[in-house]
Amino acid sequence: MASAAATSGSISSHSLISLDARAALIGSVRHLEASIVPSTFNCPSQRRWAVKPLHAVEPARRNDSVAPLAAAPATMAEAVVEEKGRGREEEEKVDYDQLARKLENASPLEIMDKALEKFGSDIAIAFSGAEDVALIEYARLTGRPFRVFSLDTGRLNPETYRFFDAVEKHYGIHIEYMFPDAGEVQALVRSKGLFSFYEDGHQECCGVRKVRPLRRALKGLRAWITGQRKDQSPGTRAQIPVVQGAKVIQLDMQVDPSFEGMDGGIGSLIKWNPVANVEGKDIWNFLRTMDVPVNSLHSQGYVSIGCEPCTRPVLPGQHEREGRWWWEDAKSKECGLHKGNTSQEEAQKLGTNGNGAAAVNGNGAAAVNSVNGIPDIFETQAIVNLSRPGIENLLRLENRREPWLVVLYAPWCPFCQGMEASYVELAEKLSGTGIKVGKFRADGDQKTFAQQQLQLGSFPTILFFPKHASRPIKYPSERRDVDSLLAFINALR
Repeated sequence: MASAAATSGSISSHSLISLDARAALIGSVRHLEASIVPSTFNCPSQRRWAVKPLHAVEPARRNDSVAPLAAAPATMAEAVVEEKGRGREEEEKVDYDQLARKLENASPLEIMDKALEKFGSDIAIAFSGAEDVALIEYARLTGRPFRVFSLDTGRLNPETYRFFDAVEKHYGIHIEYMFPDAGEVQALVRSKGLFSFYEDGHQECCGVRKVRPLRRALKGLRAWITGQRKDQSPGTRAQIPVVQGAKVIQLDMQVDPSFEGMDGGIGSLIKWNPVANVEGKDIWNFLRTMDVPVNSLHSQGYVSIGCEPCTRPVLPGQHEREGRWWWEDAKSKECGLHKGNTSQEEAQKLGTNGNGAAAVNGNGAAAVNSVNGIPDIFETQAIVNLSRPGIENLLRLENRREPWLVVLYAPWCPFCQGMEASYVELAEKLSGTGIKVGKFRADGDQKTFAQQQLQLGSFPTILFFPKHASRPIKYPSERRDVDSLLAFINALR
């Protein structure tokens, strides 16, 4: 679990903690003296106040778990510096629903500034080692002090560790690294091996290496800042909910439904998503404009970056999250850090009409374009919407008048959504060429049938029905761009 970016546990409070002090990781500072020292690090035009550490717990050795956090929340609360004469009780009365509405159309910089202003040393940026370095740049631009933490799972790519080091040097900060419990990792590996996630899913390993370390980190905070974007995973992040009281608001800030802050209890932690409404291309334009260091894996085709065994480059036509846990079903593409995103989605993913079956009209075509609020995809006159009887008839025919290309899909699947543009373009190119292009919704009640009769493994699955053969041929590649699909068709027709 060696990390090239290890800093012997030095706290990375950017201008909040004296740089000469070697403090413990997030949440593990036991005794802090609330003596005030002026700090102008990285904000020379403003006089800022910082908390000076008196006693700090030395971090455990790299092969041990982080220091216990039992005593952290109470003493961390005592260390809060009251800026602008505003007390803790007054801050707790903030109407976050109202604030979220106010920030609905705000820029990432404005949202970041408001987050840092409101929470001071009790908020930190969660940095994954990918394009969310934009968060650190936005924080720098506010001129306010800020903290950054990251989860070192022990299985990150070497390029990611080098990137951590480059970011620390570029911004003059120390990232606060959180590590998994050594005993838990040892028990998991000894009982199930190093790559058990390929067999029984990634949730157990992520729970040990990511979720529980994050839980310890957040216990020492009142708010955290993430790089979630709505376009990252249409199936689970398209709405990124903000939950306040009984209301659900689709904005840039939320009461975290999964984790607790230093005050304890659900609702004690606020999650800020400054770039929720920003598209990936705009994030990259920002990074290039500001000349910010980036992870070298991005130049190798990686978009979403996690642990080395569970991350790979994406191919043309694939959604960015398809490079994560690619052996699993599309609905499992969250590691648990943002578990609250999927709570409402799971109730909808079984399909339509209450039981997952698409409504069918007398002509055998689907009769609705949206079910349970999930819009259908591949909507164009060039694509035939096949019903269950329609696809069964296609299977039975041994001599068809024309060959067919059919995609088995689920409208909630982010990878189906990711290939929509290329599949629609392909259908329009093939229009009038003698090749029919169709779609069949294969989730819900249709999934078992599709698995048994149509070779469905995961969504999307693409089949080619030749003109003079009964059994369809499954497209073997994950390249779903127009040129790759055309090459497949031309090789078979």
